[in-house]
Amino acid sequence: MGKNKKTIVLLSALLAVIIALLLFIWIKYGQKAQSYECTNFAMGTYVQQTVYGKNGEAAAKAAAKKIGDLEDLISWRIDGSDISKLNEAAGSDWTKLDAKTIALLQKSLEVAQKSNGAFDPTILPVSSLWDFGGKNQHLPAKEEINKYIKYVDYHNLRVNATDSSASLKLHYMAVDLGGIGKGAACDEAVAAYKQAGADCGIVAVGGSVGVFGTKADRSAWHIAVRDPVSSEEKSASMGSIDLTSGFVSTSGPYEKNFTKNGVLYHHLLNPSTGYPENNGLISVTVVCDNGALSDALSTACFVLGREKGMALLKAYGANGIFIDNANKVYITENLKNNFKINEKRYTYADE
Repeated sequence: MGKNKKTIVLLSALLAVIIALLLFIWIKYGQKAQSYECTNFAMGTYVQQTVYGKNGEAAAKAAAKKIGDLEDLISWRIDGSDISKLNEAAGSDWTKLDAKTIALLQKSLEVAQKSNGAFDPTILPVSSLWDFGGKNQHLPAKEEINKYIKYVDYHNLRVNATDSSASLKLHYMAVDLGGIGKGAACDEAVAAYKQAGADCGIVAVGGSVGVFGTKADRSAWHIAVRDPVSSEEKSASMGSIDLTSGFVSTSGPYEKNFTKNGVLYHHLLNPSTGYPENNGLISVTVVCDNGALSDALSTACFVLGREKGMALLKAYGANGIFIDNANKVYITENLKNNFKINEKRYTYADE
């Protein structure tokens, strides 16, 4: 075989290898450009999904169903839900519950214990007086709060995982899992993406976000952190988190609030007082590997305040961003390289 002919054969072989490699890359990663986007309503908020891959649509629909099923179990507002049955039986019988409800009650109690009650799933007797987000949100009389605050006590919520049952020790007690439910919904969505064989995806349920899989270009997911002074009608971000996996939840007074006589009242109640917590924080964002936990921790840390909140995150191996009313931003050490401020009014606390 002549030299030129050998060269042509080698070049042809090399070209074939390159074409095969490009085809492999396109099949493995290029198809991730196919995306399915949808917006639904559940958990009292919008559920936004973007799922990639040929199974993206099926995965998103499966996630929407899982979230709806979870809401039917844990919403105290839905007649016949697990939580409504538990609340109706307060002070009397133990109630058989679904395993998912039991798991969330257990996680709620764990965070309640570790936060010394800053997060309390039995807040409903008092939070219902305020009716945040409802048609009759108002400032309750002090006498009303004093009357019902004694029924807010996680110690009197008892859970028996062995026979999948729970009980509330006293009449008038009631559970609200709203402080953990949106994060739990993100857990359900990510599980659905995995089960359906999606390539990757992202879900946002109110102030909680979950990501699954690796993006086609191998870059991190950019998760916006809401500017706490932006309005519901025109929300904006104050920064972004680069996340390769996991969950993010943000709690702030902007979510549900009203103003009376020049005073802002918001839904993040201190379970020990029955009133909105006012410790100088305007936003807390938590990043960890579980959606329900990120949601509960963001509420607990907001009520605890920055120093105690930071300590709680450290105990869980979680990370967070705390913003105070002087627009100073405090970040846990392991998150500093993955967070960036993009709104000039905010500055890092160590600057």
